[in-house]
Amino acid sequence: MLIVYFLTNDCYNDIGDKMKTIFDVQQLLKRFGSFIYTGNRQADLELMEDEIKELYQLQFIEIKEYQMAIVLLRQETRKLRES
Repeated sequence: MLIVYFLTNDCYNDIGDKMKTIFDVQQLLKRFGSFIYTGNRQADLELMEDEIKELYQLQFIEIKEYQMAIVLLRQETRKLRES
């Protein structure tokens, strides 16, 4: 399992509008130095959700970014469970 987390001030306020895929969520996390890969897709999604929540609680991302990322992660989680 690999989790690397560094904080930067490299923020863009309009990413919530552009976020449409899990890759976009990964790019958001990457902006803050968070790279998640465990080899288990379900575990990756759960860790990404935890990281997004923490970034929001620390006020590093806007509500719009938070909401969109959570929706995308939960949709992907649901798809995995259904397949």
